[in-house]
Amino acid sequence: MKHSALIDNLLQEFTHYLGPDYDKYRNHVHRVFLNCLLLDREKENEEKYAIAAVFHDIGIWTNHTIDYLDPSIEQAKKYLNETGRTNWIDEISLMIDWHHKVSSYKGPYSQTTGTFRKADWIDVSLGLLQFGADKKETRENRRRFPNRRFHWFLVKKIIRNFFSHPLHPLPMFRK
Repeated sequence: MKHSALIDNLLQEFTHYLGPDYDKYRNHVHRVFLNCLLLDREKENEEKYAIAAVFHDIGIWTNHTIDYLDPSIEQAKKYLNETGRTNWIDEISLMIDWHHKVSSYKGPYSQTTGTFRKADWIDVSLGLLQFGADKKETRENRRRFPNRRFHWFLVKKIIRNFFSHPLHPLPMFRK
């Protein structure tokens, strides 16, 4: 699958930032991407989902913060500008910005933004939420790309942030 190669090539650029978390983030990125493909069969959106998946949480590592949405969007914009995909900036920025929201997005690019949000929720919920995706397929995605304690990593980051910023424990959910 060519988009899996794109994901791995893009992630290689962040090896230094990801350090020992590389495999756990790589697997999360692949699971989110594959969940997108279960929810949206439009071929023209696959590359967008691959790019959004790579960048959606990357600010955790590049900016050493749990308030990572804006830094993640900036990294995606930089890549899209460098690769001549400026016409995708708004769409991929929305996909990243909305990926934690509980409510549905209504506006331009609602198909891809909504699909990406659901795909991340499928993974973060460990498959408890499915949004119509085939449960057997999502289970297979988790088998192919094991968690490697990614969720535990996130829990520890959130707990540390709570003690540092008790009034803003989950900054990635605000806005």
